[in-house]
Amino acid sequence: MVSSSQAPLRVLTGITPSGTPHLGNYVGSIRHSVRQSVAPDVQSFFFLADYHALIKVQQPALIQRSTLEIAASWLACGLDPEHVTFYRQSDIPEIPELTWFLTCVTGKGVLNRAHAYKAQLDKNVAKGEDPDADVTAGLFMYPVLMGADILMFNAHKVPVGRDQVQHIEMARDMAQRFNHQYGEHFTLPDAEIDDAVATLPGLDGRKMSKSYGNTIPLFAPRAYLRKQITSIVTDSRAPGEPKDTEGSALFQIYQAFADADETDMLRKAYADGIGWGDAKQLLFERIDLEVAPLRARYDELIANPAEIERLLLIGAEKARALSQPFMTSLRHAVGLRNLAAGKDKGGAKAAKVAKPSFKQYREKADGLFYFKLLDARGETLLQSRGFTSPQEAGRTIAVLQAQRGEALASLAEQLEPIDTEGTRAVTEALEALAEATSANQGS
Repeated sequence: MVSSSQAPLRVLTGITPSGTPHLGNYVGSIRHSVRQSVAPDVQSFFFLADYHALIKVQQPALIQRSTLEIAASWLACGLDPEHVTFYRQSDIPEIPELTWFLTCVTGKGVLNRAHAYKAQLDKNVAKGEDPDADVTAGLFMYPVLMGADILMFNAHKVPVGRDQVQHIEMARDMAQRFNHQYGEHFTLPDAEIDDAVATLPGLDGRKMSKSYGNTIPLFAPRAYLRKQITSIVTDSRAPGEPKDTEGSALFQIYQAFADADETDMLRKAYADGIGWGDAKQLLFERIDLEVAPLRARYDELIANPAEIERLLLIGAEKARALSQPFMTSLRHAVGLRNLAAGKDKGGAKAAKVAKPSFKQYREKADGLFYFKLLDARGETLLQSRGFTSPQEAGRTIAVLQAQRGEALASLAEQLEPIDTEGTRAVTEALEALAEATSANQGS
């Protein structure tokens, strides 16, 4: 695990593509997260959790469409893919591999306590059915996949609702178990709960949720948005009768979009007996004022899915610049190693094995200082770009020796590019060099 007081705060946000984005998603997650993504000294990761969607959605067309709609929604609401890392979970093959690593250090008892799993068991028992009826391994293992999402990028903060805090605690437990067994590799994440972020009621007054069928689509056409708002359940009080803001779904939704002065205006109108039809018209106008410009951008994006695909693949490339070398380090940590790179510990006396090494030199042509990482046979695995001083080159070597494969992404501008296989070879060489150094110091 690499830690530094100078390192940016890493914040990771995911959303499962299992339906059409609604106003509750916007107010409860999208709007707040996009605003937070531009904060200084924050490295933001946003991903579409399509592996998670497979747990509860077995309709391929729905997953594809929902992935498109959610990606378009985030982008339309101002998410800047050049400023953040925006990717699709299934484009990062290291995530399922890490899921297996974490599975091997996670106790079954921990997973038995997961809220979603327990809720399904309780539901089955209440119906007199087998407790595990309709419980898939995917539902049971869901917290491990979520742990891999978080730990793959060593997120410091994960914005979640209170009902998701348990999953962050489980991810911490997995990280601690792995670190205890294999050395310090993972940052322990913390849940970030913002009580100022609103939870919207739906059309029937219950929490707005796809499972209740009471949602208002975020980017519905203007006429349909008006129709949905007019269907919000209200009481039977007539125009002229004072109305309570407490418990009013209409008022709560308005408050989530309005500023303090606008909210006070509607509160006074409630006390003065505004008619429900007029109140719903005010709500429609206030929501449309904020959403209309975003809707126009959303419609452009939905009409151009190839552009969204392009942006997601660019995001995956950025994400894998981190996940590939990190996963190589983790593979080495657990013992999945190049068989020719280790020491023969089976004999009474281990034979000396040539180890990788750094070579520093100065080019006469440009007067700059360079270094190479050589394998045990003396072949070049990694080539630096030119430095103005040998001290600068030496400091870069020191970072590589200390952080190993995890440093490759942050030092990319100082190194010549390498492909996936090259990344793996360099990481293995740095791990072998670190082991050899440690063994020499201990002997």
